[in-house]
Amino acid sequence: MSLTAAIQIGHSALTASQIGLQVAGNNLANAATPGYSRQVLALAPTRGQLIGGVQVGRGVSVQDVRRQIDSALESRLRAGVSDQAASDLRVSVYGAIESTLNELTDFDLSSQLSSFFGSWSELANLTQSSSVAVQRGQALASHLRRLDGDLTRLRDQVDAQLGSAVARADELLQRVAGLNQQIVAAEAGTNENAALRDQRDQALVALAELMDISSVEMPDGTVNVLVGSTPIVQGPASKSLGLLRETRDGELNVAAVVGDDQRELAPASGMIGALLADRESAINGVRDTLNRLSAQIIFQVNRIHASGASESGLTQVRSTMAIGLADQARPLNDPANQTLSDLPFAAESGGFYVHVRHQATGQEQIVRVDVDLDGIDDAGAPGTADDTSASDIVASLDGISGISASFGADGRITIAGDSGYTFNFAEDSSGALAVLGVNTFFTGSSASDIGVNEDLAADPSRVLSGRLVGGDFVANGTAVELAEAQDEAIDALEGRSVSGFWRDAVQVVGVGGEAARSAAQASSIIRESLEAQRAAVSGVSVDEESINLMNFQRQYQGAARLITIADELLNTLMNII
Repeated sequence: MSLTAAIQIGHSALTASQIGLQVAGNNLANAATPGYSRQVLALAPTRGQLIGGVQVGRGVSVQDVRRQIDSALESRLRAGVSDQAASDLRVSVYGAIESTLNELTDFDLSSQLSSFFGSWSELANLTQSSSVAVQRGQALASHLRRLDGDLTRLRDQVDAQLGSAVARADELLQRVAGLNQQIVAAEAGTNENAALRDQRDQALVALAELMDISSVEMPDGTVNVLVGSTPIVQGPASKSLGLLRETRDGELNVAAVVGDDQRELAPASGMIGALLADRESAINGVRDTLNRLSAQIIFQVNRIHASGASESGLTQVRSTMAIGLADQARPLNDPANQTLSDLPFAAESGGFYVHVRHQATGQEQIVRVDVDLDGIDDAGAPGTADDTSASDIVASLDGISGISASFGADGRITIAGDSGYTFNFAEDSSGALAVLGVNTFFTGSSASDIGVNEDLAADPSRVLSGRLVGGDFVANGTAVELAEAQDEAIDALEGRSVSGFWRDAVQVVGVGGEAARSAAQASSIIRESLEAQRAAVSGVSVDEESINLMNFQRQYQGAARLITIADELLNTLMNII
């Protein structure tokens, strides 16, 4: 080996040790930097030189400075981040729902239901007045409206979170696309730019908190990002992510959309995925349940109360339902009947009785009003053309001697006894009176608009606690039936009672909340495990890097000594010559 070769070997060692010191120092400087991946210097012996039949080494060469990273582990970690973010948010949503329902306290819906139906039991036993039943009905209606309002506001808060999360995700997508472009320009087919790649990985982790993603690295160093099978970043191009708001059937619906074609994105995890899912399954699910319950409370109570009777008889009744002029002549079951088709309850084939009494003589006539809603016309073909309309019912009532019936200008039905006559309704098997709002206790059709009939609120004595049974007046007949209604099985509630249906709904929420808390705990453990694995692979060990510093320092000193000795020998040789 020549002295010149020795100097070149020393020079290569000096260069390698200098780069090694820089890499180790950079690792130590970023030991606490979030998302930093440890860099490793790759050295290799320089190809040897044949001298005197033997291969003699020519020093060391720097092959690469590369991040120490496991791509598969990074992918699993991002999935763990998505799952934990979704689980934590789901715990928050279910916690808010449970706080809103406030069950197992004295101020929950179960207590209100018990109090309302209990008031009818007390009225049946003649231990309280009708005004208490009205007051508790108002309290129940107010509680239902408050619950619906609170759940709606909770949904609005979720929508606001969704808007912020989608906007943040769009920013991150643009950042990833921008970093893709910078990486291609910086690397230009050479070694990787570790700093830019670390920044991109951090952006992907932040994006994973918002929605579950997968990434595919391309040969040029860029990564394509997908949600499911939908690409949202392709090289230096990011597809615009937004939140689409649409009102359908009176309900606000939201969806995450991507690209100019507004393609709907359906993330399965992450904050956005959890918000979209919980908005529908949890919040809207409870609202739908509450509205179903409210609709059946309204209909079942009204159906019983509409057939209630007063011992002295009624002189005038005005319906609470305003029927549009065109719908008055349409059958009650006609899909085109805009007033009635959207109601969550409906009349059915059957009929009801009208008892008309002359006050002076006591003479009474009983007339049955038939209601045909079988959906079959007179020719036996499917169709509603020959079924009963509100006008048919009004005409039948108006044709009964001693009473008159008509539509007012506001579309409400007025039924009045002629001078000296009173009337009562009985045995309505069709539910038509309840649907039309005749002689009813509640108004509205859902939790958002339920209320007590304003005529009863103004004059509680008009509450009908009595009933005609076989033509005989039973003073507490209606009150008894309403007291028992809380525990009666209802087909529209899958055979469950009002109390049982709500109890099951509350249990579903409780189970969902507990499942969310368990999932959050499990996902937190998984994420911590994955982060520990990443730290073992990509994290900086201060002790290890300190040892590397000393090794490269010794290497540098040895290389410098080699160059010094070779230089001295070369000078000695030159002096001899």
